[in-house]
Amino acid sequence: MTSFADRLVYFPTREHDGGTPATLGLAYDDVDLNAADGVRLHAWFVPGRASRPTVVFFHGNAGNISHRLDKLAILHGVGASVLLLDYRGYGHSEGTPDEPGTYRDADAAHDWLVRRGAQPASLILYGESLGGAVATDLAARRAVGGLILESTPSSILEVARHHYPMIPIRLFLSARYDALSKIARVAVPVLILHSVNDEIVPFAMAKELYRAAREPKQLVRLSGGHNDNFLVSADAYREALRRFLADSGAVK
Repeated sequence: MTSFADRLVYFPTREHDGGTPATLGLAYDDVDLNAADGVRLHAWFVPGRASRPTVVFFHGNAGNISHRLDKLAILHGVGASVLLLDYRGYGHSEGTPDEPGTYRDADAAHDWLVRRGAQPASLILYGESLGGAVATDLAARRAVGGLILESTPSSILEVARHHYPMIPIRLFLSARYDALSKIARVAVPVLILHSVNDEIVPFAMAKELYRAAREPKQLVRLSGGHNDNFLVSADAYREALRRFLADSGAVK
């Protein structure tokens, strides 16, 4: 059962008030998915260049996919196809978010891409903040080609403890999103992007994840805040993505 504290983990927005891929002049498909428990989900699929990878984008805990158009533009700019999924309770997806549900949502995205002919090795999972834990869980269980973590916490519990050290958070928060305990089971290349100035998820958590991850792995230090590091450090961010995809053999 979702506790009151768990509900404070999620800040969904229902309206796609940030626009659509068409706002960027990009063709896209509206995609309806079904999670294993029957929850109907919504996503956008934006095709890229032939022979390029497909990036499966898992957003953070606030807003919805319409608020990630800047990152869509960057990923599409390096030639990738992109599937942007709204978790249950976000955007046009049905249901109410919880930790097991978001993992089922990620499975649904993976299954949809494989059914339409994508090779698992061509799928690069991109997790932003909370989405990094969702992406890590999926990469630890399913065949994929790579894992990108941006501003990802070692776990939600540890973030809460960092900000509220005097409160016994464990007693009230059942959601864990424990990426640190799972990342060693990820057997594909890992790229970690994190700002040394992150005011929400301490950079120390990126170092923990990096130490626990298998080789090959890379930790790229960015500047800026939790939500704008990809803009403040735009050149380093874009170059890290381009190199990671090239090194994985996905981009020539």
